[in-house]
Amino acid sequence: METINSFIKENGPAAMQYAVDLALAIVTLIVGIIIVNAVVKFLRNTMTRKQVDPSLVPFFSSLTNVLLKAMLLISVAAMVGIETTSFVAILGAAGLAVGFALQGSLANFAGGVLILVFKPFKVGDFIEAQGFMGVVKEIHIFNTILTTTDNKRIIIPNGSISSGAITNFSAEEYRRVDMEFGIGYDDDILKAKNILHQLIADDKRILNEPAEPFVAVKELGDSSVNFVMRVWVKPSDYWGVYFDMQENVKLTFDKEGISIPYPQQDVHLHTNALKSILS
Repeated sequence: METINSFIKENGPAAMQYAVDLALAIVTLIVGIIIVNAVVKFLRNTMTRKQVDPSLVPFFSSLTNVLLKAMLLISVAAMVGIETTSFVAILGAAGLAVGFALQGSLANFAGGVLILVFKPFKVGDFIEAQGFMGVVKEIHIFNTILTTTDNKRIIIPNGSISSGAITNFSAEEYRRVDMEFGIGYDDDILKAKNILHQLIADDKRILNEPAEPFVAVKELGDSSVNFVMRVWVKPSDYWGVYFDMQENVKLTFDKEGISIPYPQQDVHLHTNALKSILS
């Protein structure tokens, strides 16, 4: 009994102090989590109110949540007597090991951060990346999802996208449609040119900015006189104008008696030479 009393007398104050520190640490942890959640919620609402890109809101909210809670845990550990330097060292070593194990995922994470920060494209843009073309449907932190024109779902790792070439067909306000049409050498060049200009004037989707429509003879080909047509449209009208113009040019040329030649060869047989070969 004396031994127990002696133990309590010697260690009681320290145990009491540790209990107080532990209670304060628990209270700090609970209050800290409440504050962190409030801060993250405030950050999310602020970004939404400021009309920040929807792709950035969940990413920065999650990142802020993780960082603040990691700082809170380190502070609570220090309150109960855990050496924070050792704690940080252990976390660093663990992070290094995980980093080596997940190099590909970390590259995709870094790529996602670059995409979200520098915004080479956004949801709804029509892009070409890594050999795939499609509309951007979703931008995640590890990958980007495209939907192709024939409704295929393409998932591309962000590491590959951020380190490769990206063609964004929706980034600019206007796109130029380049087309070529050939007529026969016996056809009237000025008549064909006037027809092309009239077809351009009849299509209300074709714009006069940033430059006027352009039609000219590009070259004198082997079997045709080739015209080039360059017109400006909105990105959403690109393929509609392209396909409609191909059809309208063919129908109008046929109606106006202008031929569209195709590759052919004329073979001339000389009768006397043929007879000498056969004889």
